[in-house]
Amino acid sequence: MSDAGAATRTARTERGQHGQASVEVVALVPVVVGVVLTLLQVLAAGAAGEHAGHAAEAGAVALLQRTDPRAAARAALPDWEAGRMRVRVRGDEVSVRVRPRTLVPGLAGLLEHTARARAGAGS
Repeated sequence: MSDAGAATRTARTERGQHGQASVEVVALVPVVVGVVLTLLQVLAAGAAGEHAGHAAEAGAVALLQRTDPRAAARAALPDWEAGRMRVRVRGDEVSVRVRPRTLVPGLAGLLEHTARARAGAGS
């Protein structure tokens, strides 16, 4: 076998491996994008839960201070989230429900969080 033939086969093998690597990278792109989008959705849901808790606490404090608990709960949330929240006040309990932003329209209802806080000695 000549050195020229071996070199040609080696060059073909390297080109084939380079082409296979490119195909593998292209095949992985949708998987990586899916994982990143899923992580972002989980983070948004977690943030909604945290925001709901803060808003409920702010509403309960407002009840103790004899001010508007709904306004206090809304003020406790970032402006971009205030439009996706509901506040309910019953007696000394403030309940706040927050829906996170979602990439899939029907997913928001599944990922919403509700937090409750009570004003007074039992809280």
